[in-house]
Order: sequence, then C-alpha cells, then structure tokens
Amino acid sequence: MGVRLLYRGWLFDLDGTVYRGDALIDGAAQVIAALRAAGRRVAFLSNKPIQTRHDYAAKLTRLGIPTRAEEVVNSSLVLARHLARHDPGAPCFVIGEPPLIGELKAHGFEVRADDKVRWVVIAFDRTFTYAKLNTALQAVKRGARLIATNPDRTCPVAEGEIPDCAGMIAAVEAVTGKAVELIVGKPSPLMLEAALEVLGLPASETVMVGDRIETDVTMGKALGLGTVLVLSGVTAPDDPRIRELKPDHVLASIRELLVS
Repeated sequence: MGVRLLYRGWLFDLDGTVYRGDALIDGAAQVIAALRAAGRRVAFLSNKPIQTRHDYAAKLTRLGIPTRAEEVVNSSLVLARHLARHDPGAPCFVIGEPPLIGELKAHGFEVRADDKVRWVVIAFDRTFTYAKLNTALQAVKRGARLIATNPDRTCPVAEGEIPDCAGMIAAVEAVTGKAVELIVGKPSPLMLEAALEVLGLPASETVMVGDRIETDVTMGKALGLGTVLVLSGVTAPDDPRIRELKPDHVLASIRELLVS
C-alpha cells in the first residue's frame, strides 16, 4: 500500500517541508491536492510564532495551496490557549514579535513592557535586544515564570538558516539561572493535541511530515503517529539520528509522495 493511502490524517510542517522562504518545494501543491482529492484530512503545523495563522493560510493560498486559517496550528496559538486555561488574563512580558503579542491579547492577556508580570514569554524574535533580556531578568527576579513557543535552534530560509527561539531561550536561562518551565511547540503533546482537534482524528490514523528529527519525527514517534522525514530542510541524509529514531519513511522531499 502506498504511503498516501496509509493514513487518513496528514500533518505537514511548513518551513523546509512545504516551502523554503517564499518558494514552494517542488511537488508540494500537487501532493496536497492529491491527498485532499482522495478524502484525506490535511493540516499545517509551524513552530514559528512570527506570523499569524491567517498569514500562513494566505501565504499557502498565494503559493498555490488553498488553505483556511483554521487548518493552521502554530506555537502562538498553542501557547495562548495553554496559558488561558492555566492563568487567564495574566500580565506577560513577551520576547517576541507582533503576531504573538496579538494572539496573546486576543486570548485576554495583559501584555506589558515592564517587569511587573507573572510570565515571561520567550519566542523566535528577530528584534531581540539587550533591553528585552534585561527586562526578562528583572521580571524573573520579581518572581515571573518562563514559558516558550518552540525549541528550534534555527529556522530554514531561502538562503540557508537563521537563529530561532533556542537562542533567545538560552540567553534568558543563562542570565536568570532559571529553566523554561514549558515549551509548547513541536514536539510537545500540546501541539499535537491542537492539531488532532483540527483533523478530528486520533494519532493512530495520522502521519507527521517534516524536515526536523528533533521536533517533527520525535513528536510523531513519541505520540503514536506515523512519521515521514523529508530531507529538503535542515536534516542531512547522513544524520545519525535517522538510524536511531527510525522514521517510518525517509524521502528526499515532499515530491516523492506523488509516487509513494
């Protein structure tokens, strides 16, 4: 039985899997169209908190993959939902960009620019500064707790890779001496919970397609999904973790799903 027929639900990572930068990876549109035509349910996951779900849907649609915002789950949404359940309306200081701040405000949080907060939210932030680091330090000294969007070290872009959230987490942990309590993005079960809610399917009928061993494959293997590792992003073909974790399928790119 071909890979496309094995699973009813398909979760696709975006950067490095469906596109790089502003260009679709060859075959991505055709693969997703074929899955939808066959009655498969498709959703998109991103650890990146620098765009809204509407932004992601608009980008996919513009690139040739018609997508609704409701079919996208990103770490901003998962973090806001989690905090809303456990500490609704809490004052937060955010190391992050406007899309994450907007998601938190939409969920009722008070986003502050000072250290009088209960949470320091750490995210991929291309505007990260010494001033933000200092505010995080002072907030933690006053008792604030640390939570983060995603564990990624780098983000794949058209030119290669750029620093991601792990750099911001490391900086805050280094100066505060405190560890982040929770990272909500892949491979967290919180991310999968939100994604399966979109699909309306159990993990056992779902496959995760992504380019990262440490997030996409690790989440899938730990939580009972099928796993497809694509080598079009940050994982090299000779990465020893491929032999260790044994993804169910290893493909050069998403295009190979057209004939799998």
